[in-house]
Amino acid sequence: MSFDPVMPPYNASDPTARFLSASCLDFLLIELVPMAYRVTNELEAVAREQEMLADGFVGGPENSDGTLVTATTNGAGVGSSRGGGGGGHGLAGTVATTMDEEEERQAVFRRLEGIGYRVGQGLAERFTRDRPRFNDTLDVIKFLCKDLWTLVFRKQVDNLKTNHRGVYVLTDNGFRPFARMSAQSSSQAVLLAQPFLWFPCGIVRGALAALGITATVQAETTELPSAVFQIKTVPAKT
Repeated sequence: MSFDPVMPPYNASDPTARFLSASCLDFLLIELVPMAYRVTNELEAVAREQEMLADGFVGGPENSDGTLVTATTNGAGVGSSRGGGGGGHGLAGTVATTMDEEEERQAVFRRLEGIGYRVGQGLAERFTRDRPRFNDTLDVIKFLCKDLWTLVFRKQVDNLKTNHRGVYVLTDNGFRPFARMSAQSSSQAVLLAQPFLWFPCGIVRGALAALGITATVQAETTELPSAVFQIKTVPAKT
């Protein structure tokens, strides 16, 4: 399905408006995935520590309000039990996480997708403030593929397919977050790239929600730098 050129300016009543900082987004996408893994493991370690304290397995000093006094070394604070969390650790840094690899991936997915959801909501609300209402779901999807995708990823979606029953497949052959990744199709490279799709999934779902469409969004890549997003809309309850 082809798209018409993006209408410049994005907001006719405010042609100088800045909706998004491309540089900030690039830095965010680079750092967001490793940060999410680190935070997820640190929080899991803290939760496990609190469990052990509640069960009487670990003892430690308490503040006057009953909260645990966490020891630190060189001011580094609590570190990840999976490495990469810093040199100084509190008690949480010595408690092994109980998450397996799949649980860890799901926790990181929820964190990244949730952050993206809030970003997508804000962008859609700001970007469509002075636009006429959309006529139907397909118009919203076209807006997402053309205007919003250009705003966030600096290009339009390359291909849009739909079964006309609420399923839409968006293909981006040069997905911007993959631009600096190694252009190879090895299974290891694809596996490492997959978490970088979770935040954009949230952006898509959040933007659709802001425009009145409830949907699930999944994404995958089989060869860098391409990405395929599948949107399944949820019919409104009558």
